[in-house]
Amino acid sequence: MLIKSKRGWEIPEHLATPEGIFLSRRRLLGAGAGLIGASLLPGVAQAAETDPSASLYPAKRNERYTLDRPMTPEKDASSVNNYYEFGTNYDVGRAAAKLKVRPWTVTIDGMVEQPRQVGIDDLLKAMTLEERLYRHRCVEAWSMAVPWTGFPMKAFVDYARPLSGAKYVRMETFLDRDVAPGQSGRFYPWPYVEGLTMAEATNELAFLVTGVYGKPAQNQFGAPLRLATPWKYGFKSIKAIVKFTFTDQRPKSFWEVVQGAEYGFWANVNPQVSHPRWSQATEKDIATGERRPTLLYNGYGEFVAGLYGDPALKGEKLFM
Repeated sequence: MLIKSKRGWEIPEHLATPEGIFLSRRRLLGAGAGLIGASLLPGVAQAAETDPSASLYPAKRNERYTLDRPMTPEKDASSVNNYYEFGTNYDVGRAAAKLKVRPWTVTIDGMVEQPRQVGIDDLLKAMTLEERLYRHRCVEAWSMAVPWTGFPMKAFVDYARPLSGAKYVRMETFLDRDVAPGQSGRFYPWPYVEGLTMAEATNELAFLVTGVYGKPAQNQFGAPLRLATPWKYGFKSIKAIVKFTFTDQRPKSFWEVVQGAEYGFWANVNPQVSHPRWSQATEKDIATGERRPTLLYNGYGEFVAGLYGDPALKGEKLFM
């Protein structure tokens, strides 16, 4: 049994001010609200007050997806984010906050019945949001547990109406060198590109994320639209997606181009397969510093192990 000791700053949930009352009070405070918001985590105030989708949160939790560990506090999860577009350190919240996520257009093209573009808020109207508790495992051997809000990627695939010959989904992030300083460098092949097989994209775990911790996602999490594939290393979960291309050719993903010997297309979590430069047998919890054994497929084998039994995959690096 997990016994949680409350920290000194925590209070019982029934004593907390309801979110609706809190937000109404902020509106009444007018200009003073800006001063209060300045002390919050980067992006939180903007998400609560200017995001047109704010009323959709919090979404109902899907109890099918549970955790075997405590949820990571928001202050920790929001300050440990790999987002090379905005810097190579983990704390990129202030830099990422400069990215404008409205208006935001998502392109659907390639092998589909009808190529089209859709605004993020129109896409949200076409989907049903839910919250899922997922473990997140970085290839750099740290981990967290996050309450993502979004919709199954399968629902998006159905919405996109791909042709029967499509075998992969290629995803591409934004490109804006004026806002994202990391994209000004010549070393990395911007924009960020990732890909999944159609079987992976329509697996029930594949999740397109629009929110976190019961509200629209802060920019450092990948707002306004990112991918969460919890059985894979985190670099597969592309942030700030602007394009989905359905294709019969396997995409060459960002990290494969940069260093294919270390970061493969499949990137499934396996504690027995080390990264060329460090062990993957254990992982470090970003909130507690605790080291725990890494789980095969990050503990999601019952959902996804069957995806990788095809004899055609033999000889491929499924876990790197």
